[in-house]
Amino acid sequence: MPSTDPPAELSRCQDMLQAGLDLLDQGISVFDAQLRLVAWNRPFLDLLEFPTDLARVGTPFADFIRYNIERGEYDPGDAEALLGERLAAAGAFAAHVSERRRPNGRLLLLRGEPLPHGGFVTLYSDVTEQRYLEHLSEHQNLQLDEKVRRRTAQLENANANLRRANAEKEQIAAALGRSEARLRLINDTIPILIGYVDHNEIYQYANKGYSDWYGLPEGQVTGRSVIEVTGPEVYAQVGDYVRRALAGQQVSYEYHMQRQGQQVFAHSTLVPERSAQGETLGFFVFSHEITEQKRMQAALLQAQKMEAIGQLTGGLAHDFNNLLTVIIGNLAALSDQRPNDPAVADFVDPALQSARRGAQLIKRLLSFSRQQPPEPQAVAISRLVDDLGRLIRRSLPENIDIAIRCDDPGLHARVDPAQLESALLNFAVNARDAMPDGGRLEIAARAVRLATDAAGYDCPPGDYVLIEVSDSGCGMDSDTLAHACEPFFTTKRLGLGSGLGLSMAAGFIRQSGGGMRLSSTPGHGTQVSVVLPATAAPLATPLPDDPGLPEASGELVLLVEDDPNVRQVVRQQLIDLGHPVIEAENADQALAMVGQIPDIGIVVSDILMPGSCNGRQMAEQIKRDHPQMRIVLMSGYADEEGPRQEQQPILAKPFVRQELAEALRHSGNKERQ
Repeated sequence: MPSTDPPAELSRCQDMLQAGLDLLDQGISVFDAQLRLVAWNRPFLDLLEFPTDLARVGTPFADFIRYNIERGEYDPGDAEALLGERLAAAGAFAAHVSERRRPNGRLLLLRGEPLPHGGFVTLYSDVTEQRYLEHLSEHQNLQLDEKVRRRTAQLENANANLRRANAEKEQIAAALGRSEARLRLINDTIPILIGYVDHNEIYQYANKGYSDWYGLPEGQVTGRSVIEVTGPEVYAQVGDYVRRALAGQQVSYEYHMQRQGQQVFAHSTLVPERSAQGETLGFFVFSHEITEQKRMQAALLQAQKMEAIGQLTGGLAHDFNNLLTVIIGNLAALSDQRPNDPAVADFVDPALQSARRGAQLIKRLLSFSRQQPPEPQAVAISRLVDDLGRLIRRSLPENIDIAIRCDDPGLHARVDPAQLESALLNFAVNARDAMPDGGRLEIAARAVRLATDAAGYDCPPGDYVLIEVSDSGCGMDSDTLAHACEPFFTTKRLGLGSGLGLSMAAGFIRQSGGGMRLSSTPGHGTQVSVVLPATAAPLATPLPDDPGLPEASGELVLLVEDDPNVRQVVRQQLIDLGHPVIEAENADQALAMVGQIPDIGIVVSDILMPGSCNGRQMAEQIKRDHPQMRIVLMSGYADEEGPRQEQQPILAKPFVRQELAEALRHSGNKERQ
């Protein structure tokens, strides 16, 4: 007598396939050529809220339409007309994809495909949660895990029921054959990867989507081992989960792989199959692609990183500018006191130049984090490139040959000159580091007209100035080149590079309406190409006579500054300009002094200070109570500057005595207007 009853085994397989379909997130319905229901799954009934008494083989398609009409599923209208229209559309057996908003607010994606011998299969997907991309991955994983856990118990019950089934052997075999054909067609159509692996890690089943995912012909997965199908790199990620599933544990995980030259990601759940004796026979595999979700998560992390850079830069700007105010003020004072002493100049001039470049660095960092806009103007590119050439010739070693090419003196670009010079200098320093044994550095500029495709610079077509910085150094491979403009990415040793140079330059160039392109080959050097909007040369205007420093007016100045070192520098500058000075550490002290000392004629105050109010609020109160009093506000940070329409001038830190004198003169002009 045979050890296995064939009809019982066939019925068991049919129920297993039905139970497997019930594990899917998508709803499925299959209607034959006479529009009668032949297959479905539980999500189909749940998503469309159909009663279970409709879920039987042979239910006409019209019964489902009538049920929807009776509960007001469609727009109001004649019931028979609505029924006729939908039956006619279904009877056309045409492939279709549409979205449908349910009365309960859920959004369903319907995808219908005709079957080879008449009838059609329809997939129903709930896509509501796709509107919330940041929660999509977690939601789908939790939902899939919960459904798999719920269906596992049903699958075990189905296995027990299959062993007790006793029906006509020939009828069961025929019905099972038809069901297997239908289910295979359905499994090959749905966008889910389905497979079954036995206890020897050999695939016994895989749908078409599973074969396509691994680039194998349909049917070529069955009979192969897991490591042979997935490859050693993927198996290294999933092998432990496979062994845990064969030990009887249900597991879920994510993995990545290279497919058609791109990295893709998938989420998988392994559901063990157990015998009546509790032995693990194998496991089912249910997978879906999550590449787009990973891409969105990476974009969100990058946006958060850039926001953190901006916050860090803004917080440091004020303190750095205060330090530079002290350094520049004292160095400038020393230079003024010893104007003809070359020994002093040899030390003071380089230090003063470096401190001013530090101030420009803070300004560029603020611009990079979009907290300080650039100051574009018509810049003579030939003159800027020539000046840059003289600078870098003193900075680069003698074993690097430097060539400067720009023969058009009328070539002008609209750009912030300080930021452009800084970007080009950064390119030159990178080129120097790429040529430790010497080489050739070329800087060339010329006018170009970009066509519709903008030559890959990601900027609109038009007239531009092209500046190219090329070196003959070690070059970069494709992976390094792909990350070269990312913030904090650097190939230099720790302490030799911040990883911000190229990213800052790229951000500034985009803000200026231009574009930047890198090209490099290992062993053959690197070329940085920058395009900036071309503009006409500025009209020549006669220079006004230099008014020089204002004569000593004798006006009493109230200096309000919480940093004692900055206060000392500014006090000395005011005294040098001929003003007696009294001091306050905060706005509360200053307001009290203004109310008690009527001789105060000018208030020079920092904006950001501790206390009950800041410098701007203090200035508003003084203007209200003493409208004739002149006010100059000092700022160490762009966000402190407030609205552009303010009447009192803003003196940006760091500054020297001449700039302070100009601010005082400007405040007097405002008062006389």
